Amino acid sequence: MKPASALRTTLVFVAIGLVCLLFADIEITTINPWQELGRLGLGLIAPDFRALDYVAEALLRTVAFAFVGVALGAAGGFLLALAFDWYLVRAGCAFIRAIHELFWALIFLQFFGLHPLTGVLAIAIPFAGVFAKVYAEILDEADKSAEKALAGGTALLSRFVYARIPDAWVHLVSYTAYRLECGLRSSAILGFVGMPTLGFYLQSSFMQGQYGEVGALLIVFYVLIATLRLWVRPLLLPLYLIAAPFLLGSGLPIIWSNVSRFFTQDIIPSPLRHGDGWLAAWDWLLNILTHQALPGIWSTLVLTQIALVVTGALTLAAYPLVSRHFTGRLGGTFGHVLLVIARSTPEYLLAYILLQLWGPSMLPAIVALSIHNGGIIGHLIGRHSNALTLRADAPHGLNRYAYEVTPRVYGNFLAFLLYRWEIIMRETAILGILGIATLGFYVDAAMEDIRFDVAMVLILITALLNIGVDALARLIRRRLHLRTSPVEVAQ
Repeated sequence: MKPASALRTTLVFVAIGLVCLLFADIEITTINPWQELGRLGLGLIAPDFRALDYVAEALLRTVAFAFVGVALGAAGGFLLALAFDWYLVRAGCAFIRAIHELFWALIFLQFFGLHPLTGVLAIAIPFAGVFAKVYAEILDEADKSAEKALAGGTALLSRFVYARIPDAWVHLVSYTAYRLECGLRSSAILGFVGMPTLGFYLQSSFMQGQYGEVGALLIVFYVLIATLRLWVRPLLLPLYLIAAPFLLGSGLPIIWSNVSRFFTQDIIPSPLRHGDGWLAAWDWLLNILTHQALPGIWSTLVLTQIALVVTGALTLAAYPLVSRHFTGRLGGTFGHVLLVIARSTPEYLLAYILLQLWGPSMLPAIVALSIHNGGIIGHLIGRHSNALTLRADAPHGLNRYAYEVTPRVYGNFLAFLLYRWEIIMRETAILGILGIATLGFYVDAAMEDIRFDVAMVLILITALLNIGVDALARLIRRRLHLRTSPVEVAQ
């Protein structure tokens, strides 16, 4: 990576973010937001565990949905990875992973209702697309010397199982474990659309002003994530996978006629459904594009670019908290805990809380997206900096930060930030469900009005937008010679 190219790229993104800030609504509209924020802080300091008689059940449901969804996603993703060289497979995986889990949940809710299958598939389908891409990368990057040493007549399956898989196994396991953590976050926020996970009870407690209960639920969730490596052991995994489907609950029965009607009637454009012809369907589509899609795309892009720049700034400020070159043992522990909390809090959950405190604007979304993603990238960059060896006469303080460490990790910083760009956009779109006028706002409004045909068009546009940003990010990484694999995120 050339420093001049990295600097130009950074300045371009900062300039775009500042321009977008001119069009952003970042006003705080609540009467006394700091009083409410203080009450929430008090709830975190003095959580009320006494009233949480449902917390064990909520935890079990959250873990069960995560395990079943991630297991199905990993199995499907592995099979797709074997055929990832095929264009249709790559395109299909890109499409399903570009749609957020909550959008999938909203779709399945329309015909499965509040059935466990809704939550499981909402996690499994996009995760399968992600797993397919990453597993394919891991298998492609595996050392092929053992495979080349095999006799010429060795069967293809034997070559794969005995020569390719053993070399890639550690990375496959590492990334799957990372996705389980992501699955727990996804499972928790499924509660906001009615599934009986932690998010459901957290939303209920918050709406009732029970901040002590909110604090208790958040702490329970943080502990669940922080102790993941302690209770997810290889020997216990079979037991978890066997038990998880039985802990999902029963939910409401599926009415299969609703499933049939959804695919044969509900998602068919209304002009075609009513026999008005293709010309009427074209006018219908233009109306959606003009009055919903374009305003939603604009707000989504504006919010994404601001959040991306703020995420970068927070990352550069946060990574010294976990770098041995700047902190002692006690300081490093505090920084590690702080970043664990930041990256463990789902953006949707944090945005929901801040919206209640500050009112409906882009500000809660910007802060939520930046804190979560800044925590993730800050942790990764801090870990990279720990591998650096400084000279004995290296400067200290600000000079060490500005001239010794940051320039040497800046390439990794840009690579991870560009990798998270598409993820930030996915989250930006879905935050519209909370009332921010991104694409998710119009999707949710269409769902509430039972205009599923309109909702599906908007979801398709959201997916295509995410695919486009992902392709642009990969192009920039190639131009800058930045190489960052999602596997590095899991390590």
